[in-house]
Amino acid sequence: MKKYRSLNEDEIKIMQSNGCQAEDWKLVMVAKGFEPEACHRVTFYGWARIGSTKGTVEVTEGFVKHCGINNATLRNVTIGDQCLIENIGNFINDVNIGNCCQVSNVSTINTTREANYGEGTLISVLNEAGKGNLIIFSGLNSQVGALMVNHASDKKLMATLKRLIGETVAATRPRCTTIGDHVAIVNTNQITNAVIGDACRIEGTARLNDCTIASTTDNPIHIGTGVICENSIVSGGSKLTGSVKMVDCFVGEACELSIGFTAASSVFFANSYMSNGEACAAFCGPYTVSHHKSSLLIGAMFSFYNAGSATNFSNHAYKMGPMHYGTLERGVKTASGAYLLMPAKIGAFSVLFGKLMYHPDTRDLPFSYLIAYSDTMYLVPGRNFATVGLYRDIRKWPKRDRRNSADRKSCVNFDWLSPFTISEVLRGKRILEDLRDHKPNAGKNYKYQDYVIKSEWLERGIMYYDLALRIYMGAVLKRHRPTKPRTQRGEGNWIDLSGLLMPESEEKLVIDDLISGKLDSISALIYRFKGINDDYNELRWAWSYRLLLDYYGLDELSDDSLDRIHADYKEARHKWVDLIRQDAEKEFALGDVEREVFEDFISQLDREVDFEDRRLYM
Repeated sequence: MKKYRSLNEDEIKIMQSNGCQAEDWKLVMVAKGFEPEACHRVTFYGWARIGSTKGTVEVTEGFVKHCGINNATLRNVTIGDQCLIENIGNFINDVNIGNCCQVSNVSTINTTREANYGEGTLISVLNEAGKGNLIIFSGLNSQVGALMVNHASDKKLMATLKRLIGETVAATRPRCTTIGDHVAIVNTNQITNAVIGDACRIEGTARLNDCTIASTTDNPIHIGTGVICENSIVSGGSKLTGSVKMVDCFVGEACELSIGFTAASSVFFANSYMSNGEACAAFCGPYTVSHHKSSLLIGAMFSFYNAGSATNFSNHAYKMGPMHYGTLERGVKTASGAYLLMPAKIGAFSVLFGKLMYHPDTRDLPFSYLIAYSDTMYLVPGRNFATVGLYRDIRKWPKRDRRNSADRKSCVNFDWLSPFTISEVLRGKRILEDLRDHKPNAGKNYKYQDYVIKSEWLERGIMYYDLALRIYMGAVLKRHRPTKPRTQRGEGNWIDLSGLLMPESEEKLVIDDLISGKLDSISALIYRFKGINDDYNELRWAWSYRLLLDYYGLDELSDDSLDRIHADYKEARHKWVDLIRQDAEKEFALGDVEREVFEDFISQLDREVDFEDRRLYM
């Protein structure tokens, strides 16, 4: 605990000669290292606690200023050691400032009675007109958020989560606006009711109101020019720059919002990037990306998503209000000008083209193209499975994880072929085979829901899905000794809980343990999710072992069956790579890709095939 003392008469005289004044000098207390010569034109109201004014602060590279307080009006403040507080246009009121901070050219930093610092706010995502289904708080991660949204109708679960979050918020809520150590706040207009963590840089910001900026030394946050942020929380490693406007939002780890992006009642998790466009009532899971000025993300849940220019979603079905919403499973893309009429559910790694109507539900047909041509809606099942775009995507995501490896809040599993997606592939293959076998006279076209599948697309879709199955089974077998699983926990249906791939049975256990009180804190809940993520390989093997036996009609994995599975894997992978090569050749033939880029990509494909072949039986 830092010790403070009263000013002596000589110190008061020096400060008064420097233009300083106080309502009551007895309420101004100072710590060891305080030098009255470092204060100029300061007006004190109420009480003040001031640390050492010795030393300097680096205000830009190669330029340091002496610590001190100049041209400021202060009321009920604590200022740590080695700070520079200068040119405060209005006042700093009821604020705790840490050590080694720079606060320069700022209008107002204030605390009001109703301060909540953005913590514990109930917002409505997906259903824009809903009563609220997600509570934002500093400890939120993508799994806790998805659990709330997916089970908002479970009153017992929501009551439990609300109580646990309330306990977490109450235990950490400060008495007043708090600024951590090594913080720089410069050329900023207004900060009211804010918690600003260590090493944060706030520069040219217009307004922060009821916000928690959870910056740390290892994961600093930058809030830049023109930003308006209200009733929101920003997590470590993130950036808000370029006049971003945001209200009632949560920004997760290592996200970047920039270039005029606007958001309301939305959440963004782990490495999401947003610029130019807008989001409303959007649940943006890990690696959600939108670059374009004309794109609107509204009323939908995303992850590993890339929005094309002028992407739009309609959450008005008619005149009852913006109550409709949808889910775009991991890896979905929308082409330029894409439009999707909600409610809708789109299967993993699909691509959307044109104005898509009729509320599609393609969760059982992953890797598909959905194409609107005039008034006809087409579905090309499995087409995206063997494209250059998907090949590049599944390799770039792990490389673009900018989060601090020592403290990652959200669980993110990068497996693109997993029990979750392969379950969809199995269902999709059966759907296509049933269409073919039970409607042999369908002619050139088949119908799935209100979408047209041409006969040649159907046959190729079955082929794509079979390749996916054989590649998955061979790849999993390489990672595990062909022995019986030690657990049955992984069996059954799997889900993607916003980045965490897990058995549905595990989610049910989590919910039961929350309601029963076995999980009695948010930290315990997050620890459970991380434990499930750590057990992924074992759980995946339990599910995959049963798949291998069923698919090949086996009672056990013999040496002969292993040789067959390995051979099928090698053949399927060569076929998959060859299809990707053909896709790259088509793009090169259009004349838009330089030969050097094309040849480098083909070389990369060849190296991968050679590497996989060499380690297949290692």
